Amino acid sequence: MALSSEPSSSLLKPIPGSYGIPILGAIRDRHDFLYHQGRDKFFATRIQKYHSTVIRTNMPPGPFVSSDPRVIALLDGVSFPILFDNNKVEKLNVFEGTFMPSTAFTGGHRVCAYLDTRESKHALLKRFFLNALAARKDAVVPLFRNCLHESFCEIEDQLNKNHEADFNTVFNNASFNFLFRLLCDNKDPSHTILGSKVSAVVSFLHVLMHYIPNSILVLRSLT
Repeated sequence: MALSSEPSSSLLKPIPGSYGIPILGAIRDRHDFLYHQGRDKFFATRIQKYHSTVIRTNMPPGPFVSSDPRVIALLDGVSFPILFDNNKVEKLNVFEGTFMPSTAFTGGHRVCAYLDTRESKHALLKRFFLNALAARKDAVVPLFRNCLHESFCEIEDQLNKNHEADFNTVFNNASFNFLFRLLCDNKDPSHTILGSKVSAVVSFLHVLMHYIPNSILVLRSLT
């Protein structure tokens, strides 16, 4: 007997969770997420409370930084495919979480990550990026190996000189160098107009992204 792929309406139920009192509820959730409970305990306690891995909650940064902190958090692998359904998920001005940096950082332009998938520029820009990467597919692995080698050499030098090493700074710069050299015919950014300002570029990106909580998938429902 064939089973229908459509879920029975009798199996559907409202998504549990709570946003709390406006503003105050979001501030409390932000405090729990960042300070009182931490990311893992924050979600674990709510999974236990609502007996669900798909819940309504508030996400940092919340009031006074993000205009709407309310989200639906997806805390399992089964619910992940819903993110590809444009009829149920809004991706306008949303990258991860609820924060979008000012377009003043990007010359007044909304970058691809914040464009909804139904906007014409989203598909155009994504196609451009994929074509650029495809054109350099033979260089990806060798260049990646070179960048890793250079990074570990720098870490060893730091350990030899100072008996400690700053892994974050080294690999942040390595990530930028890898992408820059991949897209610019293996030209080292330090040999360009950027010079020694690569770390400043990485710091600039941090300003744009530091409000985004790590490793959690959230969405805004259209219904």
